[in-house]
Amino acid sequence: MRLLDRYDAFICDLDGVVYRGEPAVPHAVESLTAAAKPVQFATNNASRPPAEVADHLRSLGLDIADADVATSSQAAAWVLTRHLEPGAAVLAIGGEGVATALRDRGFRPVFSASDEPAAVVQGYGPQVTATDLAQAAYAIQRGALWLATNTDHTLPTADGYAPGNGALVLAVGAAVGRGPELVAGKPDEPLYLMCAERLGVAPDRVLAIGDRLETDIQGAHMAGMDSLLVMTGVHDIRDALMAPAESRPTWVAADLRALHVEVEELEPARAALRAAWEGADTGAGPASAAELPSELESLLR
Repeated sequence: MRLLDRYDAFICDLDGVVYRGEPAVPHAVESLTAAAKPVQFATNNASRPPAEVADHLRSLGLDIADADVATSSQAAAWVLTRHLEPGAAVLAIGGEGVATALRDRGFRPVFSASDEPAAVVQGYGPQVTATDLAQAAYAIQRGALWLATNTDHTLPTADGYAPGNGALVLAVGAAVGRGPELVAGKPDEPLYLMCAERLGVAPDRVLAIGDRLETDIQGAHMAGMDSLLVMTGVHDIRDALMAPAESRPTWVAADLRALHVEVEELEPARAALRAAWEGADTGAGPASAAELPSELESLLR
């Protein structure tokens, strides 16, 4: 049995898994296309509307619809449907993707605390200003529900790491004296659970694929999903060896070609990781990046 045959659908991270910046990750497009399974492409990036992300994926050769892309802005609006009535005013902080997601769920985006919003959705946008953050703080202090699309502290760019939405959330938190009541994106579970709902598949029948342990893999754990860590992005097998319990992947592989590999071929690496984790947890032998089991050496990059 191939790995893909164990699951009914996939939730796939984007940057570091499908593409790196603009270009496709080697083997990603071909592997996903040949898998012929339902996929939701889930991203913590709240600024871009799904159609824009989908256009990027189609340019790489993937045959997908706009609805196959799920953003943390959409997850935030999805969460708000459980807290607010349709038509409620919501302060939209962030890029175009935030306001679009709110409108699509029947909410009324506003941009000033003077509009008396019932909630604040705070997401990243390159044009977010100190004035925007102040409006969020004013609304929250007046009782508005505060929901962050995601709390990534950094944002990778061509020039290095820039402050991400999590850094801006901390700025608002410094003004109001606390953090948001709710977070929609990874590693919190709403984004993944919204994707499972769209797919019409129970979470335990979904494989979540990512390259970051503390977001993609931990998010899968929170949502009750199995996960696959691929070595094409941020984290490598040494990081997986040292991962805390809540960020440990079900499977590890070099890249997305693993979807088409027989499970028996993936089991030695899985067993080696489990043994290392068990040793670390029991004190019998600490997991150490310097003590890489031979079964995992092929995953070095």
